[in-house]
Amino acid sequence: MSVTIYHNPRCAKSRETLKLLEEKGVQPDIVEYLKHPPTTEQLTEILHKLGLQPRQLMRTKEAEYQENGLDDKSLSDAELIAAMIRIPKLIERPIVLANGKAAVGRPPENVLNIL
Repeated sequence: MSVTIYHNPRCAKSRETLKLLEEKGVQPDIVEYLKHPPTTEQLTEILHKLGLQPRQLMRTKEAEYQENGLDDKSLSDAELIAAMIRIPKLIERPIVLANGKAAVGRPPENVLNIL
């Protein structure tokens, strides 16, 4: 089984999710998304798998969200996705992909549902 985690090693929830996966015997591909953000196509696919709209996957409390005017309700999904790729810090974390599905590790146990 191929498992990928979009991971931020500085985030406690991300570290907890990775540890949980490893405890279950899963060795995921680790993508440090702050260094290697997903492409537009990848992020669009992740959103589809999560069943979320772009704003629902955004960290709206980050200063960059306000500073970039991303609270503007007239912004299109494409504009919000472009902003998340340009400023990957705005992407909620961690995201785990497995078995053609995706889950956000908040709480970390959420990811067990897709294994």
